[in-house]
Amino acid sequence: MKARNDAPLRSRQLIGYFVFSILLNGFGNGLTVAMNLGSALWTASAVNLAHALHLTLLTVLLAEGVAVVLFNALVLRRLEWRRIAGNFIFMIPFSFLVSWFARLIGMTPLVALPLLWRVVLDLFGIVCTGVAVSIYQRLNVMLHPNDDLMQILRFHFLRGNAALAQPLSYVPPITLIIICVLATRQAYALNIGTLFSLVAQGAIVGLADRWVFPQLKHRHLVV
Repeated sequence: MKARNDAPLRSRQLIGYFVFSILLNGFGNGLTVAMNLGSALWTASAVNLAHALHLTLLTVLLAEGVAVVLFNALVLRRLEWRRIAGNFIFMIPFSFLVSWFARLIGMTPLVALPLLWRVVLDLFGIVCTGVAVSIYQRLNVMLHPNDDLMQILRFHFLRGNAALAQPLSYVPPITLIIICVLATRQAYALNIGTLFSLVAQGAIVGLADRWVFPQLKHRHLVV
């Protein structure tokens, strides 16, 4: 399936959009971790794994990313070294950003706000994540392995339907969360934000495709 490329981006514009999207995604995920009222499913699975294995969130985010890179290759039934290299280049700074934003926001008065405001902030973090995914999926320069999985499912199996692809891509993290909760008898980063992410994040990505930087089209899409 070939994507439209109506208005090719200049290198400076492309870099600007990409940097903005990865910062927005790191901030959104870090905000949900700090609020502890429910994170996006992949982030929630990493938080629970970190607690279960007594590892840092950064370590688990990196390890989880490697596992998803291998899973994506299995789904595609081929190794695309350029795609894999892009996954790793994206994943490393992103993992540091999530960990850094979570620690930074955790030291601010935001975590002591009344529950209603913390819920609003948590849901805002989920929205930021969905918008960021929309932007860098359309740029298609490089993707985090988790979002690459959603992209593969969306365009290779589901005819571009983001609302279906997103929850389907959540099967692995949901499985990991269930295993961790059964093993530790405790749940972390699971709350209203997790449910919101499961139900709405695919739709958020689809809406952002149309309304956030609508001049951006899916570039050079080959899946």
